[in-house]
Amino acid sequence: MLVYCSKKHANNDSHSFCTNCGEALPLTVGQVIDNRYEIARILGQGGFGRSYLAIDRQKSRQTCVLKEFAPQIVKPQDLQKAKELFEREASVLKKIQHTQIPRFHASFAAKIGTKDFFFLVQDYVEGANYYQLFENRRSQGKSFSEEEVVNLLHNILPVLTYIHSLDIVHRDISPDNLILRQSDNLPVLIDFGGVKQLPASQGFWQTQLGGNGTLLGKKGYAPEEQLIQGKVFRSSDLYSLAVTALVLITGKEPQSLYDSYNGNWYWGKEIKVSPKLEAVLKKMLAYKPSDRYQKAEQVLKDLPASSSIQTANTIAPTVNSQNVYMTKLKTMIAAPGIKSVRAISSKFHSRTQLAVQQIPMPVWLRPFAVSFLGTSAIVLTGAGVFAAGNFVYRSVTSITVPTISLPQIPLGGKPNTQPVSDKETTPSLEKISNRRQQLEIPSGFFTGTVDEIFYTNKPELRGRTLTGNPEDAALREQWYGVAEELLNKIERANLSVAARRKLGSYTRQDYETWGKLAESGKLGKYRTIEQLKADTYQKFDPLFPGQVRGKLNQPTFLQIWYAIASDKVGNR
Repeated sequence: MLVYCSKKHANNDSHSFCTNCGEALPLTVGQVIDNRYEIARILGQGGFGRSYLAIDRQKSRQTCVLKEFAPQIVKPQDLQKAKELFEREASVLKKIQHTQIPRFHASFAAKIGTKDFFFLVQDYVEGANYYQLFENRRSQGKSFSEEEVVNLLHNILPVLTYIHSLDIVHRDISPDNLILRQSDNLPVLIDFGGVKQLPASQGFWQTQLGGNGTLLGKKGYAPEEQLIQGKVFRSSDLYSLAVTALVLITGKEPQSLYDSYNGNWYWGKEIKVSPKLEAVLKKMLAYKPSDRYQKAEQVLKDLPASSSIQTANTIAPTVNSQNVYMTKLKTMIAAPGIKSVRAISSKFHSRTQLAVQQIPMPVWLRPFAVSFLGTSAIVLTGAGVFAAGNFVYRSVTSITVPTISLPQIPLGGKPNTQPVSDKETTPSLEKISNRRQQLEIPSGFFTGTVDEIFYTNKPELRGRTLTGNPEDAALREQWYGVAEELLNKIERANLSVAARRKLGSYTRQDYETWGKLAESGKLGKYRTIEQLKADTYQKFDPLFPGQVRGKLNQPTFLQIWYAIASDKVGNR
């Protein structure tokens, strides 16, 4: 029987590691770990390993979640951080005893083949997570009602009261880390891989790794003190919960609800709730932690009254009740001095009767920041440095930074001068190439932009190319991830076909022409070039928050800026 790694390399089921790329292969259905846990099916997969639905042979064949730790990473410091997070989750889960948090059973090491693996065992929660419910509603043109969201807040805030009483801050609250439990229709809080234990002498906790603070949080949901400074307070969890409430009640992602240009939420526009709930959410979302509620019970006191709890059938009539513990949103870990770690969120296929789920890539890079791991889908992530000056308005007339000459990435032993080809047969690259061609994006521009992002995030790799050898497999996957994310962002920009086709061909002359048209009153609503710039940046900034205004690279990011401006000029 054949077993496939996440890159779809075929292997004999007697192997523990892929003979092509060296990746640890998935455990097979029926395989028994530690003479006790029988694998039933896979639940999720990420950069640190996989999670499985398992049968506990020593407990009347009860089901449980088995989380495998087998990171596909290269740098020693990344491995150290991965182990630290894994061990921290185990130590914290041992302390927690709450009916709305999956119960921790055990952690142990087991040798598979010639390598040691580490496992966590937890309760299996039957139900769908709130991001699945959110997507289900959105596909029908619906969203959660205010009553449903208020009920959710009333049911989950006591859980935060409990963990905060233990001086624990979750730090990764989001729709995909809340499961609507089928048995009693209560929300269950998962993903304790990024929890923080608050020291008694401080108001925050910060991981230290090689003298550098590690920042954790989820983009779009974490507050700035968590993203930029690595500080977390109890009110940081309340901020993330408020964003979760807004996403569910509006049916829109966080970036559609936040004006990154002015630093304001779209109250009364995209966000329309009752005055009482708006007042509560505004206080939870206050920029300064000191201006927020300091305790979850304070929020409960001010919330509108809760109605009777909804039935599971009312909330999620068409969602598969099998809980797959999949994290829809990208969680990230970043540390100053460890420039970044690229998101590896892969689509895994197994032909050994494993009911494998798809791990989708996020389609936008939120301008907020960074965290870690779903309770069962452990996804190693990271994607560049957050630009602290994201809200500063700068003149586009200075966007003339000299072209950065970055090395290309030949595969399969091709000459160093040859860039990644759209005709490669690697499945991941083939998929990317097909998408690029469907979008009619010029190959040269696309490859150059992916290279810029990749090598900017990994400056230590400049001057060397990637090979088709197993030791470069993780890096190649990261390059593919960058490429896929760039395609997602270009799709998100909703550029016209003509604008996409011209990517790589825009020049300063286009910009000057628009300026002359504006001066002569021939640019529609844009009376000045400054108005066009402001309108263009409003769309560009949320897509590429790490790019500094006035310093966009001419052959890459500035081309996307020009394409957005071109469409605005054409639609004037």
